[in-house]
Amino acid sequence: MLRLAIVQFRPRKGAYAENLAQLEACFREAGAGAEPPDLLLLPEAALSGYFLEGGVREQARTAEQAAEDIAAAHRRSGAPPVDLAIGFYELWRNCHYNSSLYLSLGTGAPIIRHVHRKVFLPTYGVFDEERFVEAGAEVRAFDTGWGRAAMLVCEDAWHSLMPTLAALDGAQVLLVVSATPARGLDSPDAPANLERWERLAVDSASEHGIYVAVAQLVGFEGGKAFAGGSVVAGPSGKVLARGPLFEPGITRVDLDFDEITRARADQPLLADLRARLPRLLAELGRAPGAAVASTTWEGRTTGRVRPGAVTPPPTSDPLAINPDLARRWLVEFIRDEVRRRRGFDGVVLGLSGGVDSALVAYLAVEALGKEHVTAVRMPYRTSSPDSLAHAQLVIDALGIPSRTVDISAGVDGIAGAIGEPASPAALGNIMARMRMITLFDLSARLRALPLGTGNKTERLFGYFTWHADDSPPVNPIGDLFKTQVWALARHVGVPKAIVDKPASADLIQGQTDEGDFGITYERADGILHWLLSGYRPEQVVSLGYTAAEVELVRSRLDGTHWKRRLPTVAMLSQTAIGEYYLRPVDY
Repeated sequence: MLRLAIVQFRPRKGAYAENLAQLEACFREAGAGAEPPDLLLLPEAALSGYFLEGGVREQARTAEQAAEDIAAAHRRSGAPPVDLAIGFYELWRNCHYNSSLYLSLGTGAPIIRHVHRKVFLPTYGVFDEERFVEAGAEVRAFDTGWGRAAMLVCEDAWHSLMPTLAALDGAQVLLVVSATPARGLDSPDAPANLERWERLAVDSASEHGIYVAVAQLVGFEGGKAFAGGSVVAGPSGKVLARGPLFEPGITRVDLDFDEITRARADQPLLADLRARLPRLLAELGRAPGAAVASTTWEGRTTGRVRPGAVTPPPTSDPLAINPDLARRWLVEFIRDEVRRRRGFDGVVLGLSGGVDSALVAYLAVEALGKEHVTAVRMPYRTSSPDSLAHAQLVIDALGIPSRTVDISAGVDGIAGAIGEPASPAALGNIMARMRMITLFDLSARLRALPLGTGNKTERLFGYFTWHADDSPPVNPIGDLFKTQVWALARHVGVPKAIVDKPASADLIQGQTDEGDFGITYERADGILHWLLSGYRPEQVVSLGYTAAEVELVRSRLDGTHWKRRLPTVAMLSQTAIGEYYLRPVDY
């Protein structure tokens, strides 16, 4: 029997000493009670945070140094002896690795049982690990005081060969440390990629007749959520324990090794593999040298294939979201960014009377409390009276403090000082910039962080004023399409009059977003989704959109990249900021 405790850990990024102090508290909490755990399992990069980029060289420690530091924290906690598996950035033989460390603590000097160095380093999507750390090359099981274990780090577990190698080496428990950024809002219970993690754990456990325990990081780094959701799967293919979503905490579970014996007797897949392994190893050795099969196309032999027809999309709406999951996710994001990361108590936001800013206000109140959310109405003399009235609906419904700042004089003053009549579009841009000036000034006066209110569709269309409504330091809804904003707004209770009215920037009298676009949000969001998913324009047309619609959206998307980037700086040195000097922006 192994008493396992998985610790969902929220590190402070780049704060090694502070994270050790947190670990000390975890030792103290886990060790309290009549039956303390035999093993604590913590996530990947628990001592430093994950997305370090160039900060890896500052945070990396040798295994020996990390062991001494962790042992000191354990002694200070007064906790009973315990084993620990934890992810950390390692310095070994003058190179940096993303590693996991297994220690035995509390019986004298710390005993390093094993170090596993991550083999598969992701270099796709938001990941660029191979740029900053070296790849490991081994998977080994090792002996402990309770049995035989193996460790993997995050993507290692996504490659089916790795759990197989661990099981063949005698592992009874596979310990996976992970820092998985959450993705996918369409699943019923958790972010979509965490549900896949659970399936992987269950499949690996049942195939090999072992226990699989996955410890997930908690918190936010640069807007990317580590949502927790740790999981333990047993050899019979059942989920034995789950960690909470978006919260640190300790999840305890007892692992009965007799269950391994029963599972392997009922389903001897590992024994079958061992029996056929010699032949399979020969096949494995042959496979990489096999010739790549070619295909015959139009009478010619070629290594290329004709582009096929588009795979029909799923019957369900690809933009459908689980609104309660989205709400929890964004509430935690606001709370983390405003208070934990940036040290503010409250926020200030422009409340336009539209659905985007109303939704952000509702989320911010849930995250921070109504007394810490200040709404600012900033009308121009031509602004719609309905905008002010609808903003007041939100202020009254939430009971939040508010201010009204008439920007007419400032806008007219700037427009007049330029010396020539301003076009409606130019005047609208001045309004947008004046509103952001107002928000940042109030931010300094109130010591409240400005919150952005722009949605994903607007950002992709370039439908914002550069260095104005795109410039707040935190934007909770910037990855929600407009149609998803409407769905979430209905869920959280934004007044129907706001949700159902035509969307408008209200910079020009009679203006509507869809009138400016020349296409509805519903059609635009669908096209954007498929284009961003890698579909070619002609494939998107085959999904039920017109060629003119697809071209309109594609041209807006491709023509506004520049608005979504920071200024381009000429690189002259080997310390260029953002190129060689890669300190994280959210330390």
